[in-house]
Amino acid sequence: MRTRKPVPVHNLKVTRKGKVKKRSVFWRSRRVFYLAALAVTVFAAGLVYVLGQIDLPVDPRVAAPQDLTSFICSSEVQVNCNASNAMAQLHGTQDRVLVTYAQIPPVMREAVLSAEDHDFFKHGGVDPMGIARAAAADLRGNGVRQGGSTITQQYVKQAYLTSEQTATRKIKEAVMAVKLEQQISKQEILTRYLNTVYFGRGAYGVQAASRVWFDVDVEGLNAGQAAFLAGLLRNPNGADPYKGAASLKEAERRRRVVVDQMQTEGYITLAERKALLAISMDPNDPAVPDGQEFIKPPPKVSTLGEEVRGKEWGSEYFAEYVRQWLVKQFGADAVYTGGLKVYTTLDLNMQKAAYDAVTTTLDRPGDPSAALVALDDGGQVKAMMGGTDFANNKVNLATGKAGGGSGRQPGSTFKMFALAEAVREGYSIQSVLPSPSNIEITDPICLHGEPSWKVRGGPGGSTSLVNATKKSINTVYAQLMVRLGPDKVLQMARDMGVAEPGLKPYCALVLGGGQVSVLDMAAGYSTVANNGIAKTPIVVTRVEFPNGDVKTYQPVTKQVLDPDQAGRVNFALQQVIKGGTGVDANFGRPAAGKTGTTQSNVDGWFVGFTPKLTAAVWMGYPSESKPMNDVHGIKVQGGTFPARIWKKFMENVTASTPSTDFPEVSNETLAAGITLDPKYGTSRVITGSSSGSGTSGTRTPTTRPHSTSPTTTVPGSSVPQTSVPHTTVPPATVPPTTKPVTPTTKPATPAAGAGTGPAG
Repeated sequence: MRTRKPVPVHNLKVTRKGKVKKRSVFWRSRRVFYLAALAVTVFAAGLVYVLGQIDLPVDPRVAAPQDLTSFICSSEVQVNCNASNAMAQLHGTQDRVLVTYAQIPPVMREAVLSAEDHDFFKHGGVDPMGIARAAAADLRGNGVRQGGSTITQQYVKQAYLTSEQTATRKIKEAVMAVKLEQQISKQEILTRYLNTVYFGRGAYGVQAASRVWFDVDVEGLNAGQAAFLAGLLRNPNGADPYKGAASLKEAERRRRVVVDQMQTEGYITLAERKALLAISMDPNDPAVPDGQEFIKPPPKVSTLGEEVRGKEWGSEYFAEYVRQWLVKQFGADAVYTGGLKVYTTLDLNMQKAAYDAVTTTLDRPGDPSAALVALDDGGQVKAMMGGTDFANNKVNLATGKAGGGSGRQPGSTFKMFALAEAVREGYSIQSVLPSPSNIEITDPICLHGEPSWKVRGGPGGSTSLVNATKKSINTVYAQLMVRLGPDKVLQMARDMGVAEPGLKPYCALVLGGGQVSVLDMAAGYSTVANNGIAKTPIVVTRVEFPNGDVKTYQPVTKQVLDPDQAGRVNFALQQVIKGGTGVDANFGRPAAGKTGTTQSNVDGWFVGFTPKLTAAVWMGYPSESKPMNDVHGIKVQGGTFPARIWKKFMENVTASTPSTDFPEVSNETLAAGITLDPKYGTSRVITGSSSGSGTSGTRTPTTRPHSTSPTTTVPGSSVPQTSVPHTTVPPATVPPTTKPVTPTTKPATPAAGAGTGPAG
């Protein structure tokens, strides 16, 4: 028989009638309640203390106009960046015209309260019930995503704090909101909020927003217009009807959500709601007469100020790139009205040299465009030639998708990453592989729904990796890609600095079957120049804030190759300039690089470096895949115009500096590593080739390094994984051809076709 656990004496009591009873659960839990009460008391005391310690800053609206302009300076300015020495100035594109509470029409106040803070005039700065409602609305997915912050909290964040998503910032925001409500009236808070909040189209404050969206003063806003503006407050982007069908749909949705809330709150009737929503927002609606559109066309504005120093050399593209970076880092308010002093990496002398190299080479009407990016050995962008006419075309050709355009296929410049991966895995750059004029690869690791990968471009016979790099032999590098695995080569490219996220692990990557930016390629090659250390490119070295805070920036570094490995890759790339496809880039100093030409000569590249400076050059037609078959009477390849542009640039920027040699690499180091294929061995002469002889290899027995046959499949392919690459290769004794085959084929697809273009 079970016995009950005895009850402690302190939990028993004697009644008036003398009976012994167990005390209540509240008595037994009294210590817990005492501790909770103590915690609440301590928290309340701490809150009171924090409230007393936090001082509200001065109203930012009264700051001097000079303090609200941000300045961007080029690298020659190291201190006191200001209006007199800045290369660019950043400011809001609309003047912030302050209005009073009385000037804001009731319908605008009602729309804002309906959209943002129903109980604004009831809470004390923080609204727990509002937070609960927002969470419930988010879970249901109703309307605009709720934030739970009151208007007071939003104003505090915009005026006094940053947008960082941390618990500390949220606590400080709440405390300051409560304190602000103790010091000024609700009407003043709402007025300040509507005078400072960003409404898109460069408009800060409700008066500027009224003008830029509807071409009326704030007093003239009607309920529909007010509802639309209120719908912009949480996120002013993506709701401009002039930017396409998706933006039109989003604009209509935001207006509808706010109008519905206004009816729910009793500010408008059901009939008024229907009438407001019946007004077309489509600027292309044929039923709406010209000039009577609900929303006016966006104004033509510039955020870079009237003048940009060096704009005659294309510096506006760099300044705009910096502006976009700053907005991502600090938000639009801080950039346009925060009085930042921004110190950048741009060297205006190098910028001029880049511009001159391009425009003096491509100097005829109808010539293709070109872009150039130069990085120093510290990872700093010293020149960015992204275009020649910023006023009429703001697409930055040097930065790919980040610059408003698209990436371009890199051609054979991507071969360097496969060479680097082979070296990292322990293979010798003297390794010999067959170099037939064409090859068909059926290994599923290289395919993406295609029956095979057909590659052309080889002299016949066999050749070493050094010579395949020097002569840009496609068929050798296609086999190398199969042996290494496209996933490993892609990872190497990313490790070395290619930041484009859209690249996929296809074998065709090695011949340029992906899209990259000029900045990406400069970053990747600079890793070799920096003895195997990848340095993420930077455009800003320091940002100073009006309150004295300073943020400094250094490249993120990563050791990708050890110095010996980088030395081997460097050596192979030097041969390209000394006697390979890039001889036109030779300017009489130690240099290394690689040419690149895509199918049908649509893109031409040269990427190269000296010990202190890396530069990437791209050439092509920006808006179309147009073959460059007759530019100044010749067919463009990477070794022609791109190499010559690179040479002009390098000659100019190095003219006043002493020549510098690359770190010396011994013959033993160059010869180190194992052979890719024991059947062909390694070349006896590291810079030579026996292409066409069929007997250039020496059988060097060795053990294989780690995992040289990855077991991966191309995404989208149902072919089972395999670890045995299969290639259809002519035997080593195939008679040599007299010249490489240059086929005429249609442009490559990323899956399998990018291997059929010209070498180099």
